[in-house]
Amino acid sequence: MKYPPGPDPDFPYLGVKDRFPFPDPGEAGDDIVAVGGNLSPGMLLSAYEQGIFPWYNPGDPILWQSPDPRFVIFPETLHISQSMRRILRRGDFEVTLDGDFAGVIRGCAEAERPGQGGTWISGDIISGYTELYRLGYVHSAESRLAGKRRAEDRLDGKLAGGCYGVLIGGVFCGESMFAKTANASKAAFLTLARHLFDNCGVRFIDCQVPTDHLRSLGGREMSRREFLGLLRKTLS
Repeated sequence: MKYPPGPDPDFPYLGVKDRFPFPDPGEAGDDIVAVGGNLSPGMLLSAYEQGIFPWYNPGDPILWQSPDPRFVIFPETLHISQSMRRILRRGDFEVTLDGDFAGVIRGCAEAERPGQGGTWISGDIISGYTELYRLGYVHSAESRLAGKRRAEDRLDGKLAGGCYGVLIGGVFCGESMFAKTANASKAAFLTLARHLFDNCGVRFIDCQVPTDHLRSLGGREMSRREFLGLLRKTLS
């Protein structure tokens, strides 16, 4: 079957209370669970509740993925290095929450990612997650240089870094982050993570796929089957 690139214009729009039953990712032969559909609120929320998320290149149809292994951060594994503790304590960055989601997702889309051949954060992705942000399911953290560093840096109060993701029940699904100066994305992510764990009842952060950057922040691998069981237990 041939699928159109990006969202399928013939697929029905799913509102925030609508749900779509994806194929069971626990039975999938590889990371891709389904193809097609759209990025309407009900479709995206259905995916995250079932351990799935959209990840595809511009020009491709929507690919719904559930990687094996999965990468997660728990409150007890969140790692803040001594150098980052000093940076946060000194107030090198002014970090805000939900202060500029549009700037964060745009920064993530524009960030250079060596070896990836461009960005997967297309205009359709930006539109879909902006609607989820408007509905209260997406949250962001923004870093700006503060104090002396702000006065000395060319960014002059503009975003130095940030991150965003989807909050469903006790799970935060991290989507992307960017940094225009060293440690900016770490400052944003760590501030957001502590807020989610301490104030929002989040039991774990889904980091999706392993990276050295996330491993340094406390990410741990688990099998997809183990992850799906943890997700179902947490959301129930």
